[in-house]
Amino acid sequence: MALLGTAAALSPAAYAQQPVPVIGYLSSGSLESDPIVARLTAFRQGLNEMGYVEGQSVVIEYRWAESQYDRLPGLATDLVRRQVAVIAAIGGAPQAVAAKAATATIPIVFTVGLDPVRLGLVASLNRPGGNITGITSLTAELAAKRLDLLHELLPTAAVVAVLVNPTNPDTTEAETRSLRDAARSRGLQMHVLGASSESEIDAAFRTLVQFRAGALVVGADPFFEIRRDQIVALAARHAVPAIYIWREFAAAGGLMSYGTDLADTMRQAGVLAGKILKGAKPADLPVQQVVKVGLVINLKTAQALGLTVPMTLLGRADEVIE
Repeated sequence: MALLGTAAALSPAAYAQQPVPVIGYLSSGSLESDPIVARLTAFRQGLNEMGYVEGQSVVIEYRWAESQYDRLPGLATDLVRRQVAVIAAIGGAPQAVAAKAATATIPIVFTVGLDPVRLGLVASLNRPGGNITGITSLTAELAAKRLDLLHELLPTAAVVAVLVNPTNPDTTEAETRSLRDAARSRGLQMHVLGASSESEIDAAFRTLVQFRAGALVVGADPFFEIRRDQIVALAARHAVPAIYIWREFAAAGGLMSYGTDLADTMRQAGVLAGKILKGAKPADLPVQQVVKVGLVINLKTAQALGLTVPMTLLGRADEVIE
């Protein structure tokens, strides 16, 4: 935590005295969020693997959007004015799109859960072209699978709800489209609930209860990661079985998670940023695809909800929390 204030503590004169590169870290989150701190730890680990230590051989300038995605373009422009060596657009499509729009020359490393070619970030995965590369993981593609797993656990639940963030349209539209198709094929009624603030999350759960939804799929949005404890607590309070994309939700008391390893994604982003600092060009660094996924089941939460997890499901779990 002490290292997070390093950039702010150094004066312009100190920058001039130290021949150290500066990374601009663009995030939709806030420093007060435990999940964001965990992301930073993994990102710094990747930098360390490349020989860079924050506060010694590299400086990081942080820009926080505080869950307000409309602030990202201005924050990205500010980092460009700062003339950082690399911009790390971390945590999703809004950050990556904002960074790309802000500069065509400063190298950019992104982490997104959608196809970066379809987003217009890169020309192709193997040959990104331009000044940008990064890590892409399966999020929207896994949405239907998360619904499948929930349906396997709750075969009698005919009504399901989906929690999405309407201020992140790229991810929301991709996940919703996938989930609608999956729900239709299984004869399920699906309600899409939007939330982009703490109060709207509370309201979404009240609406979920009114719809008598028997299960909930929580979308892969960085804002929901920040509000993880609130969402998990509301799911427990309303006795709604829910599935999430990141393991950290299950570890915090959520019922199930199915998705990629967020910490490893962040570590890889740090490694890519370190390679660029050493002279590699983003155009020559293929976009890395995170394809390994894991199923985590919180058996204690299942028991609290009065659910019996089938052995066929437990047997496929990569981790069971008891």
